[in-house]
Amino acid sequence: MKIARFRRGGDALRTGFVVGNAIFPATGDAGTEDLTTVLAESDDRIRHMEEAARDGTGYPLEEVALAAPLEHPRAVLCVGRNYAEHANETQSEIPTEPIIFAKLSSSIVGPYDDVILPAIAPRRVDYEAELAVVIGRRGRDIAESDASSFVLGYLVANDVTARDWQLKKPAGQWLLGKSFDTFLPIGPFLVTADEVPDPTSLHVTCRINGELLQDDTPDHMLFSIPHLIAYISAVTTLHPGDLILTGTPAGIGASRTPPRWLQPDDVVETSVETIGTLRNTVKPAAASR
Repeated sequence: MKIARFRRGGDALRTGFVVGNAIFPATGDAGTEDLTTVLAESDDRIRHMEEAARDGTGYPLEEVALAAPLEHPRAVLCVGRNYAEHANETQSEIPTEPIIFAKLSSSIVGPYDDVILPAIAPRRVDYEAELAVVIGRRGRDIAESDASSFVLGYLVANDVTARDWQLKKPAGQWLLGKSFDTFLPIGPFLVTADEVPDPTSLHVTCRINGELLQDDTPDHMLFSIPHLIAYISAVTTLHPGDLILTGTPAGIGASRTPPRWLQPDDVVETSVETIGTLRNTVKPAAASR
């Protein structure tokens, strides 16, 4: 199934289920709850919500405004240098085990929202197209052989980064450099794992103003999705709704000659094949006031 969060007119934000070019709103109070809360209650609740929604009235997708499928995940965990070519382009060593860091969930915005260049760090803001994994059930010390059963589904993410904060501050400020408001567009849908039998074959791409800058598939990742889940869960319990961003392919702006930093009015299209496309316009900080 394809799960979305949306508004129609002045209505409250609601969960919906996408079928073709229509979205069917979830009924009752559950429909307005944060999706992370719903996922935490039971494995079957989403399925029951979808069944009830399909008996109702659907709306054309063009009549609604899509929001981020997950508003407040408990954890957003990211993987650094998970593609060898990306490690090479940054002149970094190829890691022998996953490099894990976090991103604040307050940086999340929807699939068509603006990305705002921070007033204190507007000049070296970069894009990172990624496939994101959504955890579906609670687990600790998960075996790699069992890890796929903990995946609810997938969505598209752009790990926007202020490189001057990430790399140039004393000792680096990875968390803050990647967590400015609007620095994590996600969506447009949460596509459940049963509809994505082989996520490793999906093209992960980024285009800016129509120019293709990133294009690779997760089968080139150094560490697979099951390996990442096993590795992380050996340290911390994973919960429903937790996000794992699996790493970005080569082609980031910082590694280009000259560097390709995000500029006001750039249109950034981040895609994962079959899952969807984010389309975010870059704006200066003044535009948000």
